Amino acid sequence: MRVLITGSSGQIGTNLALRLAAEGHDVFGVDKRLNAWTDDFRYLLQDLSGHYAAMEGGIGGVEYPEADVVVHLAAHAKVHQLVREPARALENMTMTFNVLEYCRQTGTPIIFSSSREVYGDVHRFQTEEDTADFAYAESTYSASKIAGEALVYSYARCYQLPYIVFRFSNVYGRFDNDLARMVRVIPLFIHRITHGEPITVFGGNDKVLDFTYVDDCVDGIVRGISALAEGRVRNETINLAYGEGNTLVRVAELIGEATGKEPDVTLAPPLLGEVTRYVADIGKARSLLGWEPAVPLDEGVARSVAWYEEWRETHPEEPLELDDASLTPEETARYFKR
Repeated sequence: MRVLITGSSGQIGTNLALRLAAEGHDVFGVDKRLNAWTDDFRYLLQDLSGHYAAMEGGIGGVEYPEADVVVHLAAHAKVHQLVREPARALENMTMTFNVLEYCRQTGTPIIFSSSREVYGDVHRFQTEEDTADFAYAESTYSASKIAGEALVYSYARCYQLPYIVFRFSNVYGRFDNDLARMVRVIPLFIHRITHGEPITVFGGNDKVLDFTYVDDCVDGIVRGISALAEGRVRNETINLAYGEGNTLVRVAELIGEATGKEPDVTLAPPLLGEVTRYVADIGKARSLLGWEPAVPLDEGVARSVAWYEEWRETHPEEPLELDDASLTPEETARYFKR
């Protein structure tokens, strides 16, 4: 099968591309930055957020090889950054529009990477796909994903474009510790606890999220690619998560166990735009794709720490200039005023 992946230099994109290539599929990636992890698959450098019309066979005059499915992962994915810089939310929408136009003109089915952020901060025991109420958008990032989903649904209705929308939740694991580019909470905690530095848990013990190990996420996407290409599943929106809630304090404790170091934890109020509770209902992924998550949080964190330590043996860290995730609660209050 021929698969085109946008955002192929990111964590999910890199893991997905390597998995597909290892299984004998023809993979081609598009990203605006070099892949920091591997050169084991083909990709080109292109910023998909440009304001240009898509053209047959590519975007913005850049030719792509033919594909059976497009997996659209490219996005600015940092909630707090988009709160400070809302223009990036518009760029997310433009990227999705450009990719959809490519898919429309070439007749290529699309898998769109959405987020649990579309559910907003509405506290439910578990969140089913049809319970999303888009009036509860918490941030410009969640609005960009809501808009992306709306575009996908409209292209399906107007142009009969087949799709699967996956709503991801706190994906972590291999290829996610490029903190100089994007601060994710688990690699940030691993970095700081390993170095004996304090961490701040915004939302404290009241913040409960559904953490998904990257291999489980990729396995769900691979099943979706096959199902969409073969016509077994089409025009569905599906949660991909572990289906269990855990606090960030628990994550810190598990990292401490894996590193043999005691975390120095400060609790602080949640940041503006954050979702403070989310647990996914994953029944649809099970029934439609035969998918089952295999890596619980304790095992996934241990794997993540082991990968981090192995990677750092051959790739020394560069000095980091972290942004909002490294701020004190007092500094954060100056950035995010409620």
